[in-house]
Order: sequence, then C-alpha cells, then structure tokens
Amino acid sequence: MEAPAGAADAEPDPAPPARGGRRVRARAFARRHWPFLLAALLGVALRAAATLGYRPVMWFPDSIDYLSGAVHLMPSLIRPSGYSLFLAPLPGLAWVAFLQHAMGVGTAVMLYALLSRRGVRPWLAALATVPVLLDAFQVQLEQMVMSDTLFAFLVMAAVTVFLWPRELTRRHVVAGAVLVGLAAVTRTAGLPLVAPLVVFLLARRVPWRTVAAGVATVALMLGGYGVWFAVEQGQFGMNRSTGVFLYGRVAPFADCRKMNVPVEEMPLCLASDPERRSVRKSYIWGLQAPRHRVDAEGFSKEGEALMRSFAVRAIVSQPLDYLAIAGTDLARTFRWGHPTFPDRDTYAYYLFRDRAKEALPDGDRLIRKYDAGFTGTRVVRPYSSFLGTYQRFAYLPGTVLGAFVLLGAVRIARERRAWGGDALLPWAAGVTLLLVPVFTAQFDYRYVLPAVPLIMLAALAKRPG
Repeated sequence: MEAPAGAADAEPDPAPPARGGRRVRARAFARRHWPFLLAALLGVALRAAATLGYRPVMWFPDSIDYLSGAVHLMPSLIRPSGYSLFLAPLPGLAWVAFLQHAMGVGTAVMLYALLSRRGVRPWLAALATVPVLLDAFQVQLEQMVMSDTLFAFLVMAAVTVFLWPRELTRRHVVAGAVLVGLAAVTRTAGLPLVAPLVVFLLARRVPWRTVAAGVATVALMLGGYGVWFAVEQGQFGMNRSTGVFLYGRVAPFADCRKMNVPVEEMPLCLASDPERRSVRKSYIWGLQAPRHRVDAEGFSKEGEALMRSFAVRAIVSQPLDYLAIAGTDLARTFRWGHPTFPDRDTYAYYLFRDRAKEALPDGDRLIRKYDAGFTGTRVVRPYSSFLGTYQRFAYLPGTVLGAFVLLGAVRIARERRAWGGDALLPWAAGVTLLLVPVFTAQFDYRYVLPAVPLIMLAALAKRPG
C-alpha cells in the first residue's frame, strides 16, 4: 500500500520548547517534593522574622572573642579561630546573620537530598528536616554571632560528600576530609569525628591509601593551624583551654582527700563537700573562679598544664564519679522539656525576648571596628513577640531525639554485616557530638543542635539501591 502523497516529505513533530519542558519538570518536582518545599518556605519565613526582629544580630559572651579574632586576625587562646576567619572578610554583621540562616536552610536541603536519594518517602524525608528548619532554638542560634551554625553546616557537608557517591574515590575522601578539617578548626568537637570517619571508610572497603590520604588531609590542616598558633602564641596547638575546661568538668566532684595531689596543684582543691557542689556553677569563669589561684594571667601555658594534670588525676582517682557527672549531663540531652540550664542569665541568651541581651560591656568599641555602622541590637515588634511565643512550643524535645538515637542504633545493628551501612557515619558522628561536651566541658543546649540532622539521617536513611 502506497503512502499518502507528501508523507515522505512531512516534517516530524517539533520538540516542545525548552522553556515548556522546564516548566513541566518544575511542576513535577513541586508535586513530588511539596512537603519539603512547604517546610523550607516556613523555615525561611521564620529566619526572615528573626532578621527583622533582632537587627543586626544577637549576642553571647563568646561573641566578642570571635570578633576580636576577626579584627586582629590572631588565633584565640580559648577556642579555635576558624569562625573568626569566616567573619573576617564579611562586610558587616547583617551578613553574618544572613549567611548563617542560609547555612541552616542549606543543612536541611542536604539532609533532605540524602534521604530522597536513598528512597525515603518525600513526606517522611521532609518531616526529618523539620527540627532543622522550624526549631526556634536553631533559628535563634543562627541569628547569634557564634560558631555553632558554621560548624554544623561543615559537618553536614562532610557527611554529604561521603554518602552521596555510589563509589567513594580519593577525590571524594579528600574533599570530605577538608570539610572535617575546617570543622575541627571551627570547634574542637570536630576533631574526634576523625575516628568514626576512619571506621566508616574501612567499613566501605575504601583502599588504605585513600584512607591515609583523608587522614593526612585532616592532619595537614590541623598542623597548619597549629603552626599559625605557634607563630602568634608561642606554642604549637589549637588552644590553651583544653585543660581549663576539663578542670571545670571535674571540679564538682574532685575530692583531694582521694587524690595524691602535688603541692603546685593544691590551690585547685576545693574545701566544700563534693556532694554539696552544684554542676550549674561555673568553676572557670568569673573573678572568683578557682583556676585564678594558679593562673592569674588567664590561659597561660603553666596554668593550662596544671589544670590538665589536676583534671586527669581526678578522673583516674574517681572514675565512677566522673562517669556519673557526665551521665547526668547526658541525660539532660534527652529530657522532654527545655528547663533553664545552667543558670537563668546564660539561658536567657538563647531566648527571643522583647529586650535583647547585649554584648559584653566593653565590647562596643571592638564591634564598631568590625562594623562601623553598629549602634546596638534593635528589637522590633511584632516579630520579637511572635518569636518569643513561638519558641515556648516549637523545639525538638530531647526525648524524641533520644528515640531517633535508638532507632539509628537499631538500624546499624540490623545491618551489622555491612558495618551498619550508611547509617554508621552520621550516627557515630552525631553521638560523638553529643558525648564530647559532657565529658570534656559541660552540657549546653546549643551543643545538641549540630547532632540533630545527623541523628535524623542515620535513623531514616535506607541503603541506596
């Protein structure tokens, strides 16, 4: 049968315009991912309210030390200065809050992308991001000049780099190791993350040379920071506060009657009965802090060494007391409510209130060196009033977080033949971030937040197909 006349010369149907194709794909994407898009939109709205309600930023006592490092480009004696290096090139304080809010949303995007890639249903993956996007304490922390948001973003970015590819190459491992190194020079809590990282790489049967390249990358970054610290402060290291904070951890229970204390450490002994000492009290801050008895200058090499020696002596002499006090603080992580801790004044810095907490009294001059237009933090209603009310109810209860920790542990146990599968790295990293502060310093609510997306990922992620 002959074809109709002209059929051979007929043109094929033209392809749909590229613009129309993009619209179709965009609509399909929106239909599939609308739960997350809605949560993200609400999260952006909350962050906009925080930006409008507390201009330009909110403050914590540590903020001034970070700004000092940014203005003078000097490594801090108290904490790593990665955050100060992040602050240094920014044109003003408003940019600090903007970028940190962007990091908060970016952390949720990475979490959702990883869960979606592993076949988790869109509504469940979106639900996992709610504690990151809509927790009022998370939004408030992003509005503060503090290192926690940057640290959490770097850790989540590192986990994303390690879990995204089907097959880990040396390029992926080195890139992830760079992010871990950046996290470690932002907060010392990032340094212990190297251990679960190595275990994860070995479990994935990554060649040992690639594992070595990742470890070497972290070591080089930490070594480079240590050299900078040595040039400026006269001592190789990350800080001069590790022993000081550890002393603050053991001071509530250290009993010098049970310890063989040398003469030079005796001033660190406390006369009060250990059973009557409060874990809420600070033993390292304030003019009356016991550490000043051996460290009048503040964070000197000699004082740091004495306090580290005393703290280790107390832990070795009273290991059960050490475990008990750390365990008590760890239990606070999983309480249902959000009770005031360690004291009202410190806790107030984490609240949206109608009157903003100001920076340290002598900090205004330094702040204006960083941002010449700074005239103080302005609290603007109705944004502040709304956020204050919202914060009373909108946060992740610790008990719920504990349930997800257990769910992640169960998932790892079920996949023990695969060394826990992809749940191993985020779960181990998240639990490490929960444990390190309570064993080395003191419980603080803001230390919990960086672990949340990691725990959610470990609990819900399926093995990739």
